[in-house]
Amino acid sequence: MAARLAFQRRAARATAAALVGSFALVPTVAFAEASESRASAKKPIYDDDFDVVPSTPSFTSAETTKDVSSPAAATLNAPVTTKSSTRSGERTFTDSLIDVLASTNTPRGPTPTDRLAAQIRRARLFLYKQACVAEDAVNAGMSRAFDLEHSFTSTVAGLAPPRESGERLMPGLIYVLVSGMAGSIVARNRNVVLRGATPLAFGLGAAWVVLPVTMNNVSSLVWKYEQKFPAVADAHIRTREGIEKGIYMAKVHAEIAQHKVDEAATSVRETVEGWVRKGK
Repeated sequence: MAARLAFQRRAARATAAALVGSFALVPTVAFAEASESRASAKKPIYDDDFDVVPSTPSFTSAETTKDVSSPAAATLNAPVTTKSSTRSGERTFTDSLIDVLASTNTPRGPTPTDRLAAQIRRARLFLYKQACVAEDAVNAGMSRAFDLEHSFTSTVAGLAPPRESGERLMPGLIYVLVSGMAGSIVARNRNVVLRGATPLAFGLGAAWVVLPVTMNNVSSLVWKYEQKFPAVADAHIRTREGIEKGIYMAKVHAEIAQHKVDEAATSVRETVEGWVRKGK
């Protein structure tokens, strides 16, 4: 039994040695380079930048006899780079082909995106102009308001009498109001015209007497505004001239009457004195 087991082991070893030797002694052809089928099946271990540029099929003599009148055909019929050409040569050929095709294309119209952008631009410019107009209007309104406020304050300040004049407004205004009330009391039983004009005349007279500086400022301001209306200014001038002329004539007549009274009193006195002397 032990001899049988030893024999089987030796037979197995001999069989395995014979099979290995048969594979080693089989005649095969050794290639210096791998075949194209095996090379194509293997995955390249280098980057694409170092791959060999595939060869471009050359044009036959029949193809080169075609019409080359167009720029695109002339470019296509130009000599094509071989496997030994570099990447720069391939890019140059592509760029030239793109330039020729771009030159032969007709100009295209605006796209919907371009039209939408143009409309948005117009809307933005319109809104900007309206905003500028509104801003200018607000600025102009504020300027007018400030000018009006400054004019009002300066006018009121200009009506007040200066301190060196010694004129005080508070008691003077009270006197003017009392004078106006007195005029209304005097004309209470008269017609409507007198009841309206008498208090005004009494008040203005008292104002010119009590507040001469303030009334002079008020008259200057009224005259400044009257000059904007020539008709009103002319009427004011004529009225003022008539009043001044009437006052002047009244003064003249008063002086004449005073002179006549003085003459009459002098003559009476002389007559009485003569009678007295004759009686002595």
